[in-house]
Amino acid sequence: MESNACVCMCSSVKETLPPALGSTSQPPPVFDGTTRLYICYFCPFAQRAWVTRNLKGLQDKMELVAIDLQDKPAWYKDKVYAQGTVPSLEHDSEVRGESLDLIRYIDSNFDGPALLPEDAAKRQFADELFASANAFTKALYSPLLSHAAVSDEVVAALDKLEADLSKFDDGPFFLGQFSLADVAYVTILERVQIYYSHLRNYDIAQGRSNLQEFIDEMNKIEAYAQTKNDPLFLLDLAKNHLKIA
Repeated sequence: MESNACVCMCSSVKETLPPALGSTSQPPPVFDGTTRLYICYFCPFAQRAWVTRNLKGLQDKMELVAIDLQDKPAWYKDKVYAQGTVPSLEHDSEVRGESLDLIRYIDSNFDGPALLPEDAAKRQFADELFASANAFTKALYSPLLSHAAVSDEVVAALDKLEADLSKFDDGPFFLGQFSLADVAYVTILERVQIYYSHLRNYDIAQGRSNLQEFIDEMNKIEAYAQTKNDPLFLLDLAKNHLKIA
């Protein structure tokens, strides 16, 4: 896996992360020519863009600006990104958002290893995976938000993922070899694995060997591993959001 080796080398040095900016903080000098990626350290959607930045080796070319979503500065919505969500990317005097669009934009418009293959069949399957990502997220989060048991929809979504991971046999990832499609799913899986284990006593990878191997192999990729939060921190956030004691 030469491309994987390149990806890991690009992100082997641990980055010193800036503090999250809250309501009393001053904004950065917006539109001064600096490329900035606005994220929240515990948001799975922002994490997608953060991982992609790391995979491309852009730590010195794309400045991280962390936003405290629990104490969001007014200037972020007023001066940076009108939607007020993360992630967003300030680049070439424009600000772009929506994580699934943004990670493909970063891959296409910046130097670094290509994160999608040239093979037509794999590109087509990548498009299908991107198109299904939001539905997967909704399927897994809905029972948690509604305080429901593990639903047939959850089981079906995970079983489909298990099958999707067997489509190509040249590696443990969705397209065989590592790609941007893996980034689209791993930050969601990171959380639902924790939530379902602790809140529903359900192991999402049990009986799904492809999914377990995928998670294990993703955890070996430094560009992703460096963005992970402590599982108990994520669990506490979820409990607070769901109002679970």
